[in-house]
Amino acid sequence: MSQHTISPEITFSPEHAGSTKHIWKTFWLLSALTAVELIIGLVIYNIHKGEHPNASLVLGFKGMVCILTLAKAYYIVSVFMHLGSEVRNFIMTIMVPLFLFVWFLIAFLWDGASWKDLRNTNGGSKKYKTEKVQPAAMEKGERP
Repeated sequence: MSQHTISPEITFSPEHAGSTKHIWKTFWLLSALTAVELIIGLVIYNIHKGEHPNASLVLGFKGMVCILTLAKAYYIVSVFMHLGSEVRNFIMTIMVPLFLFVWFLIAFLWDGASWKDLRNTNGGSKKYKTEKVQPAAMEKGERP
């Protein structure tokens, strides 16, 4: 039994146990994605500062930022939380409820926005005629 072995299941090795190539690859990839996100954020800021901001261009850039953020989140979960090396069924056990949760959030926000819009516009229903009715004159001694 080695001097660094505490038990057959638990080992302690003070020497570096592998190359750092994978760590540096992860570092540079996440740094590059973050730099691209920051550049897109600056572009969005400059478009908003402009005299005639283009709403569809800003929306497209915001969509790109969302996609890059999701890519970073996937990579972080895959590498640092070791989900990438798990079996497919375990990954699906985690990812399917996550996607359903995101879908529920989007659906509830969409439904709430449409309900608000319908409520504010009477849902396109017929126009109601409103008339101001004057209160009846009250006699002395009557209570309202």
